[in-house]
Amino acid sequence: MPIDKIMEYISVIQFAEKYGISERTARNYCASGKIEGAFLTGKTWNIPADAVMPSKGAGKRKVSPLLQAMKEQKASRLKGGIYHRTQIDLTYNSNHIEGSRLTHEQTRFIFETNTIGIKDQTVNVDDIMETVNHFRCIDYIIDHVEDRLTEPFIKQLHLLLKMGTSDSRKDWFAVGNYKRLPNEVGGQETTVPEEVHREIKALLSDYNCSHKKTLEDILDFHVCFERIHPFQDGNGRVGRLLMFKECLANDIVPFIITDELKLFYYRGLREWGHTNGYLMDTCLTAQDQYKSLLDYFKVTYNK
Repeated sequence: MPIDKIMEYISVIQFAEKYGISERTARNYCASGKIEGAFLTGKTWNIPADAVMPSKGAGKRKVSPLLQAMKEQKASRLKGGIYHRTQIDLTYNSNHIEGSRLTHEQTRFIFETNTIGIKDQTVNVDDIMETVNHFRCIDYIIDHVEDRLTEPFIKQLHLLLKMGTSDSRKDWFAVGNYKRLPNEVGGQETTVPEEVHREIKALLSDYNCSHKKTLEDILDFHVCFERIHPFQDGNGRVGRLLMFKECLANDIVPFIITDELKLFYYRGLREWGHTNGYLMDTCLTAQDQYKSLLDYFKVTYNK
């Protein structure tokens, strides 16, 4: 994953000495989110070397109107709003890309009633389980949208997605953990199991060096994640959930890859690094579609 420079970090003691404040004050600034980019490794705060002294009254960055609406509507279980629509559209499309045969209407029915009415049709139980689980994954990223991406966070998403499925009953399938057997995607080789931890750790280290992520940063992370393909199954859905989460976290309008965009999306993943415009254009098209939803629900966003 290309980056412009290697981020340097200093300790709480060094930051305190630099600005003539107490170590306790510096730690409080870190813990309250007043120093942008500061993060914990164990019990030690890592502060960007170029971090500035917080201005009076500074705090955590302002929550975007979309994220605020998501949080409020999730808490109240409001029907018919942007949270409701996102749960159904993101879950249906992401699962459908991976082969789920449930319809959009059946997905909506499961979300709204926690039941499913099927007549003269055979339905795979895993499709139902993964639909319900995907709803939980979306709730999880809304609740933890401001968390840095870490290996435990990513593994938790995979656990939520695959728990209770037939895969979870297979001895060789590591639900909530990295793959044990080699796999491929689209006929292309992926990272071997023995190297997954090392490559994911390096990817996260590079990605988390940047304080404020751009859409290109998020897409680059997504492509690298999919090429590593860290899990036995569920990589595409986990990866798209992470993209949605990171867009919300960085006040970027998120997007949903629909079935109509699937082939363009696959081409974009394949060509990233050679012709980045393919994936960028596809995601911008999906973003425009999501913006039309935000306009309908009167949710403001950065143009």
